[in-house]
Amino acid sequence: MEPQSTKVNLEEWNRGPLFQHYIDNLRIVMSLTVDIDITKLLAFSKRGHLKFYPSMIWVVSKVVNAHDEFKYGWDNDGDLIKWNYISPSYTDFHKEDENFTKLVTPFSDDLSEFHRRFMADQEAHKNHRAFVENQPRNFFDVSCLPWVKYKHFDVHVFDEGKFLAPVITWGKYERNGASYLMPLTMNLHHAVADGFHLSRFFTEVQELIHSFG
Repeated sequence: MEPQSTKVNLEEWNRGPLFQHYIDNLRIVMSLTVDIDITKLLAFSKRGHLKFYPSMIWVVSKVVNAHDEFKYGWDNDGDLIKWNYISPSYTDFHKEDENFTKLVTPFSDDLSEFHRRFMADQEAHKNHRAFVENQPRNFFDVSCLPWVKYKHFDVHVFDEGKFLAPVITWGKYERNGASYLMPLTMNLHHAVADGFHLSRFFTEVQELIHSFG
């Protein structure tokens, strides 16, 4: 489906005064890392012959698209908008030359369909490096550090302090008893969300993963 957006009227939006304060006076990005139990997602992916990376991208995309606070951006005139959905902009790492491709795969509410799109995009751009051109503007950022089990990870976006979409990262998962735990990080602009919304993201990611049979 084609991305659509709605212009936000700050005078009618119940978060309008808070948004304006943080944009005008105090441009803050919140960052939080939580260990997530991914045991059921690993088992589900293995049974379904799905790769874990796109499966986890789908999980965070599903939760991100369930809440308005993650879908704000700016139009070409500099006006605040809310996308009807946003898609993950992720890195595809190439071990052979230690470089990466940056891709956006359109979000689908169906995991199997998203996985199919992901694999097709990965194959189509396997010889490309850096950013693929003409990517959609309705995106949030995803990356993975599968080489290290970290305690915290922070990303600094050096723009004007107005990048509103989430920046999500996860690290290496490790066995802990009968479970597998993985650090998951979200960076999010305080203008569009508070600690409550940030915390709810991790709660719902965990709930969604636990729902896999």
